[in-house]
Amino acid sequence: RSLVVVHFWAPWAPQCAQMNEVMAALAKEHTQVTFVKLEAEAVPEVSEKYGISSVPTFLFFKNSQKVDRLDGAHAPELTKKVQRHASSSSISAGSNDSAKEDLNVRLKKLINAAPCMLFMKGSPKEPRCGFSRQIVEILNKHGISFSSFDIFSDEEVRQGLKTYSNWPTYPQLYVAGELIGGLDIVKELESSGELDTICPKAQKLEDRLKTLINKAPVMLFMKGSKQVAKCGFSKQIIEIMNNTGVDYETFDILEDEEVRQGLKTYSNWPTYPQLYVKGELVGGLDIIKELKESGELLPVLKGEN
Repeated sequence: RSLVVVHFWAPWAPQCAQMNEVMAALAKEHTQVTFVKLEAEAVPEVSEKYGISSVPTFLFFKNSQKVDRLDGAHAPELTKKVQRHASSSSISAGSNDSAKEDLNVRLKKLINAAPCMLFMKGSPKEPRCGFSRQIVEILNKHGISFSSFDIFSDEEVRQGLKTYSNWPTYPQLYVAGELIGGLDIVKELESSGELDTICPKAQKLEDRLKTLINKAPVMLFMKGSKQVAKCGFSKQIIEIMNNTGVDYETFDILEDEEVRQGLKTYSNWPTYPQLYVKGELVGGLDIIKELKESGELLPVLKGEN
């Protein structure tokens, strides 16, 4: 019942070397898990069988069955998946019912993760089947705000959701936690004009940016998060902010290209990180450093200046 994690990698890809280091660290932590490296191009028939189209890709196996997948160099996500599957491997075989219950709780959370949720093959930017591409085109054409989940990234969700919703195919569209249906039903709703009344409309970008800027009294738009800064400037500003003891929230601009580009124009500030206090732009790293040196940073963060 133990977990096997297979890393499909290539020696020419620097991100693979980085993920090999992450795997080595995980192997020390999870001694009961078997970690395997496979050079994707050296085993083309295996890579083809499992649809490996890019490196790094990680496949998770239990009892010789593929249970999950992760595409790309996402260290936090790999760690999370290893922890989740390793802990469920150690559960005794008699606890199948509770595993089923846990999956149902997880599916319910995913379905309700956004007002409009699309379970599809691939992502809206890169759909991996014709039906998924068509449904994304329809939703975008109608300006519908939706989040998506790539069922290729999680075999457990892919199989479990079919049973949970009693709907055997993908894509599947949910609104307010309720199943609407697949591509055919969405096409019918579009023809009858009901689609616009059922699905939530996307906020205009300007309204969305205003909402994000005012989400917390102190908002930092950066590359990465408080926990993992993904550029040197973001790392420096996080260190300064943490030393002030002031509460603040962050937004990872790498996760949302629309916000990343739109905020530059909206604030007339071309670079990141960007710090806002009470909806007003304070500036980037250089300005924060100047304020810190002059002793003005704390009053500014508290909204006193």
